[in-house]
Amino acid sequence: MNRLALISLVPLALASPVTAQTMDHSSMPGMAMPAEPSKPAQKAQPKAKAKPAAPARRAASPKAPAKPAAAADAHAGHTMPGGAAPMDHSAMPGMSMPAPSPGADRSAMPGMTMPAAPAPQDHGAMPGMTTPAQAAPADHAGMAGMNSAPVATADIPKTPPPPPPTDRAADRFFSPAAMDSAVAELRREHGAVITSKFMTNLAEYQARKGADGYTWDGQAWFGGDINRFVLKSEGEGTRGEGVEAAELQALYSRAVGVYTDVQVGIRQDFEPRNRTYATVGFESLFPYWFDVEGAAFLSNKGELLGRIEGAYDVRLTNRLILQPRAEFNFAAQNTAETRTGSGLSNAEFGLRLRYEVRREFAPYIGVSWDRKFGKTADYARALGEDAEATSFVVGIRAFF
Repeated sequence: MNRLALISLVPLALASPVTAQTMDHSSMPGMAMPAEPSKPAQKAQPKAKAKPAAPARRAASPKAPAKPAAAADAHAGHTMPGGAAPMDHSAMPGMSMPAPSPGADRSAMPGMTMPAAPAPQDHGAMPGMTTPAQAAPADHAGMAGMNSAPVATADIPKTPPPPPPTDRAADRFFSPAAMDSAVAELRREHGAVITSKFMTNLAEYQARKGADGYTWDGQAWFGGDINRFVLKSEGEGTRGEGVEAAELQALYSRAVGVYTDVQVGIRQDFEPRNRTYATVGFESLFPYWFDVEGAAFLSNKGELLGRIEGAYDVRLTNRLILQPRAEFNFAAQNTAETRTGSGLSNAEFGLRLRYEVRREFAPYIGVSWDRKFGKTADYARALGEDAEATSFVVGIRAFF
């Protein structure tokens, strides 16, 4: 009889561990479970002394461990009887789930299964959702002003340009006489302005062996950008002996290019002999800013002379300028009266350093070398003069 009673208690002993596996969610951090409704106290089992034998029999049974694990997994996954959906404890009042720590592997937590990554959604397949069709590539060539390829010249219509406008908005407010005066002033200020300038390129004292000397070279002009009246003068002298050479040119100058003027007029020599010459010359700014002048002279006695000179400004600073300068004089014949020999009669080379106190006023110092050639040198020696001279010069370059 006692054996039969013990055998009947075995199923009860095996089922008790399964009951003991119930998870206590209230012990989890961040989990607050609502209080369970009170239950009537269970009656004590009459045969509680048989429980110590249960673990031995459960360990001996190969299926015993699977039962509590299955129960735990079912509870952890919240599998409800009858295939109901798992319960969402976070939606229950008083329930709050702790946020997982960064880097935590949720799939490794007991009873936790992670849902698979959702497939890319096709919004176009959703009811009521329409997506715009993919835009075709923009044709910029059809846009105004956005021609991708050059237009052939033959495609451009050959139509005459429109006539210039003759009506002005100001004509409605001012009289015709006032408008004509204003238009004439506008034209004058934009190309027909009358201006003037006086400039001394050289005005210097020359200290040299023997008697010192002096020289000058300057010009003045009056007119516009195209047509001008020009006066030029140059000469030299010796201290104690007076002026040895002096000339004055009166010229009409016309611009034939952006950097070139052609000049025609007369030249009058006062020393050493009076002579009048017809003059044809030019002034030009050559490439790299070389100032070049040239002229041919035909006297009233048939004497033909020529001259060419040039200068270049080397700007050492914004105000300190070094200027090399050269001048060559030629003659087609020997003229004892004017002490001029044929060919290259004389040449002068100078190097002057000036400081522009203002653009209009610049004192300078330098050196000048003058040399007479051929028959001109013979005429100079016959008069007791040197054919060659080197001078230290001090002078002023100014304009207004």
